[in-house]
Formats: sequence, C-alpha cells, structure tokens
Amino acid sequence: MRWTRRLTGLAAAAACAAAAVLALRRASLRWGATEAERAMDLPGDELLPVPDLTATRAISIAAPAPAVWPWLTQLGQNRGGFYSHDWLENLIGLGIHSAETIRPELQVQELGETVDLAPGAGLAVVRLDGERALVLGGGVGPGVSPSPQSGGVPYDFTWAFVLLPRPGGSTRLVVRERYAYRTGWAAALVEPVEMLSFLMSERMLRGIRDRAERT
Repeated sequence: MRWTRRLTGLAAAAACAAAAVLALRRASLRWGATEAERAMDLPGDELLPVPDLTATRAISIAAPAPAVWPWLTQLGQNRGGFYSHDWLENLIGLGIHSAETIRPELQVQELGETVDLAPGAGLAVVRLDGERALVLGGGVGPGVSPSPQSGGVPYDFTWAFVLLPRPGGSTRLVVRERYAYRTGWAAALVEPVEMLSFLMSERMLRGIRDRAERT
C-alpha cells in the first residue's frame, strides 16, 4: 500500500509538471498577441504555408510606425544587435552590442541582404515592405547559408516583423516565427530553441518599444 501511494503521488506530480510545461509553452507562443493578431495572415506566411510550429507575439508602442521602422531594419548581430539580453547572448561569444541610436550604415536596404543571428549564421531579407513589414527567412542549422532554399538543414524558418498603425499615432508590433521541419528529429531541436527565443523575444520587443518611444 505504501508503494502504491508513492507511485500515485509520483504520477500526480508528473502530471502537474507536464500540465505546467504545456501551459508555459502555450503562453510563450502567444505572448502579448490578441486572438485577432494570432489569426491574421501576415507578410511572410506565404513562404511557409504549412508550418509545424508558429509563434506570434506582439507589443503596443506609443509611437508611429515610421519611428519604429528604423529600429527593425538595423536588427542583427552584424548590425545594431537585438535589443535583448546582450550579456546572455555574449556568454556564448556572439559579440552582440545593441544600438541605442539609429545608424544609417546599419540599415537593411534591399532584398537578399543578410541579417546575422550569430557570426557566420544568418537569415536573408525575403520581404521588405517599407515601414510595414520586414521578413527574414532561411534554412537553419550549423554552417547553413542564409537562403530560403538551403539544403541539408533540419528546418526552415521565417521571422516576420509587422507594424500595424493604431488610432492616435500608436503602433502594434507583431512578430511571428514559423518553423517547417525537414527532418524527423527537427522538433527535438526546435522546442528548446523556441523557449530560448521566447526569453529573448520578450526582451527584444520591450527594447524596441523603449527605443522608439524615446525618439
């Protein structure tokens, strides 16, 4: 009877832990976004029409879209950083330093430019709708070139930054990540990547908001 009670207790604890993990995962995939924002079609969705995993996050910014846009177009390890936890990113040697000013020489200018996530690992600019949408995309994996058609990678990825003007001159920034698996083990790689992405993205959204509102 004692072992039965212990096993029952362990099973109950495991079930509670699993439920907590699922609840956290669900919240992380939709942080800040409304039901309407999660359901709407966004630029870049057409590049991966049948994703295996989607995350849509959003934040309100008390500034018009033209004041937010330059902060988006200088994102990147090779540009103005990610306005996130630089100290954490640099623990693994990424060499990221988030800019506090808008720098013209760091701005994305045209399709096909590379936005590095880390030294030697980047995504291509696949959509560039002025002051509305910046979409990055490519095959993701160690040593992969920044191309939406990259071969030999576990999954394809798009990262869309979309500005939605609001009444009164404010803006909603909606950020969507879409993953399409190419291998049977891609999910095992993407799940921990996505949880880390949530931690960094939440801080990034706040960083973009704070910088845009200051200017």
